[in-house]
This record gives sequence, C-alpha cells and structure tokens, in this order.
Amino acid sequence: MKPTPAGWPRIASSLYYHDASRMIDWLCDAFDFELRLKVEGEGGRIEHSELSYGDGVVMVGSERSGPLRRFETDMLSPQSAGGNTQGMMIYVDDVDAHCARARTAGARIVAEPELHDYGDDYWADRSYGAIDPEGHLWWISQRIRG
Repeated sequence: MKPTPAGWPRIASSLYYHDASRMIDWLCDAFDFELRLKVEGEGGRIEHSELSYGDGVVMVGSERSGPLRRFETDMLSPQSAGGNTQGMMIYVDDVDAHCARARTAGARIVAEPELHDYGDDYWADRSYGAIDPEGHLWWISQRIRG
C-alpha cells in the first residue's frame, strides 16, 4: 500500500449529529479529542470537521436529510434515526480516568470499566462503554496485556 496523506490514518469514520457544533465541543471536553479543523456553513451548520485522538481521526458533521442529503442517503444522528447508528472504539492510556472524565461531562456509562481477558493466546483490555448525549455508542479500552 502507498502511504496515506500526511496526518491521516488508513481509515477514518464520520459521525453525524443534530447539534454538531455542541457535540464537537463535548467530544473534546469529555473524550479529550483535539479539534484540528471545523468548517461552518450557513446558520452555523457544520459542513465538515476533523477531530483527532492520537493518530486517529473522526469527522463530525451536521445531519443531512431531505434536500441536504448526500450520496443518496440520509446522514442522521441517533436522535433522529431512533437509535444508535454506529459504534466507535478508541484506545486510551488510563481507562478509569477517561471514564471519570466522560461521566463528569455527561456521558451515559452503559458498561463500567471492567477487564475483558481473551486468554493467553490473545489479549486483555480494561474497557467501558458510554453513550454520548446524542446517542452514539463509544467503547473505550486500555490494553492490559498484549
């Protein structure tokens, strides 16, 4: 494979939110993402943004439906879709501290930090699950044994 463009991982994901601007701030506060780009359109609509965490990138944008839809599909927040639309997973250095920070910021913790040991031939992670204010599911892990 050829190298990726500078500053981009091999794969990145996009999340859509009803109030993308608020959720960008929330993700930076609660999950420690860093905002590297935010493109605002008419009425404060988020046309594109890039949030980084380590070498990972998540793009966040405002919902697109009806006349604003793209690629022949609606791009909705879980709030508008009626449930979770995507699960995201990130590795952190201290899962317990990360969970405490997320909880303080208002994340709904749906699985408390717990060891998930897949046996000596595999790995062990300490992980927790959280749902952000608009309903996206996040799984946050710390590698304990590789």
